[in-house]
Amino acid sequence: MVTSSEHGAARSAAEMNPARLGPLSREESWRRFGDETYDLVVIGGGVVGAGTALDAATRGLRVALIEARDLASGTSSRSSKLFHGGLRYLEQLEFGLVREALHERELMLTKIAPHLVKPVSFLYPLTRRVWERPYTAAGLLMYDTMGGARSVPGQKHLTRAGALRMVPALKRSALIGGIRYYDAQSDDARHTMTVARTAAHYGAVVRTSTQVVGFLREADRISGVRVRDVEDGRETEIQAGAVINCTGVWTDELQRLSGGRGRFRVRASKGVHIVVPRDRIVSESGMILRTEKSVLFVIPWRNHWIVGTTDTDWNLDLAHPAATKNDIDYLLKHVNKVLATPLTHDDIEGVYAGLRPLLAGESEETSKLSREHAVARVAPGLVAIAGGKYTTYRVMAADAVDAAVVDLPGRPPSSITDKVPLIGADGYHALVNQADHLAAQHGLHPYRVRHLLDRYGSLVHEVLALADDRPELLKPIESAPDYLGVEVVYAASHEGALHLEDVLARRTRISIEYAHRGVDCAEQVAQLVGEVLGWSAETAQREVEVYQARVEAERDSQSQPTDESADALRAAAPEARAGIIEPVS
Repeated sequence: MVTSSEHGAARSAAEMNPARLGPLSREESWRRFGDETYDLVVIGGGVVGAGTALDAATRGLRVALIEARDLASGTSSRSSKLFHGGLRYLEQLEFGLVREALHERELMLTKIAPHLVKPVSFLYPLTRRVWERPYTAAGLLMYDTMGGARSVPGQKHLTRAGALRMVPALKRSALIGGIRYYDAQSDDARHTMTVARTAAHYGAVVRTSTQVVGFLREADRISGVRVRDVEDGRETEIQAGAVINCTGVWTDELQRLSGGRGRFRVRASKGVHIVVPRDRIVSESGMILRTEKSVLFVIPWRNHWIVGTTDTDWNLDLAHPAATKNDIDYLLKHVNKVLATPLTHDDIEGVYAGLRPLLAGESEETSKLSREHAVARVAPGLVAIAGGKYTTYRVMAADAVDAAVVDLPGRPPSSITDKVPLIGADGYHALVNQADHLAAQHGLHPYRVRHLLDRYGSLVHEVLALADDRPELLKPIESAPDYLGVEVVYAASHEGALHLEDVLARRTRISIEYAHRGVDCAEQVAQLVGEVLGWSAETAQREVEVYQARVEAERDSQSQPTDESADALRAAAPEARAGIIEPVS
């Protein structure tokens, strides 16, 4: 039971730092849900939901953002981790989508999230003489110019020898030349979490492990939601002027729960990626390769490469899509067509599978379904948004809020999120220049400080301050030395992590960056998280066991030939959030 003095502490903590998503703010947000009425309730803590909460909050609206699991626990932590226009959409003649996405990419690089979004180069290997170079160059010229102002270099044409100098890993027979171009990349889970914290900074009440179990009605309109805390089973009601369904692949399920019919149908497409060590592919650049169905990316990712993606229908467990041996073999087969030294299953450090929420169309091939988004006012007081792509989340969010404010009194201002940097962006560039000084001040290597700056931006001071009285927190995590102990503590104290899985899979990317997938450091990380969240020894041990079972189930599923057999193994693992109800309808 929470005392009145604890309520007071929670309120003062939230007032001092509203972007701090920790145990005290979590208790305070539950109290506020029952006591206050909101303009908007946003359901779904992926990038679109977080972006929608930010958009609404910066318009001056009272906003609650609720997520049944963790921020970015679904699609938004399992993407290709690119902010890109989508070269293949040019061939599908979706010029508007590409132009919009390239404009968003530029905003992220320069104004909104320069600490989180970085330029990345790709080599497009040419394999056909005469026609392919001018054809591809024309497409890339459009790509270079459609988004308006740009802060990345334009295309550069290379001979075969020049391309092989850039990417020595390629077979000489795999290309006759190449073209280098630039896009941008980001840690998707970290970016989504930062969008949500920025929304909290501007007044949104953000709460995870909070599942919608019913909708409230006044006459013929939706007037709020009934929610359940999946950690302890408490329930309460949140009154609101309107509700926005931003649940991605769960859109149809929430629509059924509301008792209404949707205006569109969402179809889940599974995308699988593998992660391999950086030294397995000798290259200065990423690559984009054509396949018979779509394209394959080889993406530089710190000390690793991400290779993906697949694109297949998925009709099974939405929360835990499973990669199969066939998915992994498909990726290895296509990347090995061009590599002089082939990758093997033994080279793979991590595997992840995510679901794209595509708008269902007439085509049976998911790779040909549109990545355009759709917004619908499905009932008075209820708006749904689906489709789209990660890169255009900000535009999607603005459209969703525009549709929802019809149900609110007055006329709220227009969207301003194109002018709102995410927390950590302000002062980032100056801190990069001061990295050596900051490193000396804290006894860290300058490389380590630059790595922290690219994860936290100017919030790095807040992170490092947690080690003022505990210098041991500045030591690397054993078995996962890319991360410091203080980052784990900060994940629980400021970033809303409630379970070991949240830290290993999303606040850090240990689960895909190390061959042990987080198992070897699970006990150490659980101890650090438990200190912040007040875990008993039994709770910490249970968290470790649940995480180990997750990893074992994922490994087992990745040896299976079919979606059905892989799903059966993956779904058998225990949930970190044992109180989740699925499906809710």
